[in-house]
Amino acid sequence: MILLVKILNEVETRVLGSLVEKELTTPDYYPLSLNALVNACNQKSNRDPAMNLNENAVSQALRSLEKEGLAGAADGMDNRVTKFEHRLQEAFNFDRREIAILCELLLRGPQTPGELRSRAERMHPFEDLGQVQSTLQRLAQREPPLVKMLPRQPGTKEARHAHLLSGDVKVAPAAAPEVVAAHNTSDSERIARLESDVAALQNEVANLKQQLAEFRKQFE
Repeated sequence: MILLVKILNEVETRVLGSLVEKELTTPDYYPLSLNALVNACNQKSNRDPAMNLNENAVSQALRSLEKEGLAGAADGMDNRVTKFEHRLQEAFNFDRREIAILCELLLRGPQTPGELRSRAERMHPFEDLGQVQSTLQRLAQREPPLVKMLPRQPGTKEARHAHLLSGDVKVAPAAAPEVVAAHNTSDSERIARLESDVAALQNEVANLKQQLAEFRKQFE
């Protein structure tokens, strides 16, 4: 197994994830030409965030990944068009479950075990969440770790997991109690103003009704 020297940027991450995905989901069309790889990187489904990469950006990412031993031109291809493949298997000796989970993390960023199970189904079926969690644990226990569990955010039931090929993942801290209190105070003030406005409108309507009644009496 190689030790990753370079922290992958978002374009390199997208290129690597796209190569892995196409090998697992459309093996008859893999390895990919440069044009096919660009389209895979830019597709709208199963991607977060959406990107609009050109051939130069993808080519540069491929050169960088090749230096790290993570991707490169496919060998032995009897074709005039150069095609490209990932080399994660040679680098890390993943099993099918590990590479499917890592691929989803590369393509979509941090996700919960439940999200990973449903989204990775197209690459490898997971019988239950326990299989997903055990796979995440194996990836987290590698040296160096390839996956990290992020702190659970307030109001969420499951913690998310993120890959570490792009370096450590920083999570913004939850809002401090003072900030929350300030928001609550602000909401209370707005509600009080609205209630006051409604009361004033009700008084105006009552006055108009009274004036109308008095006006009608003049013609009785």
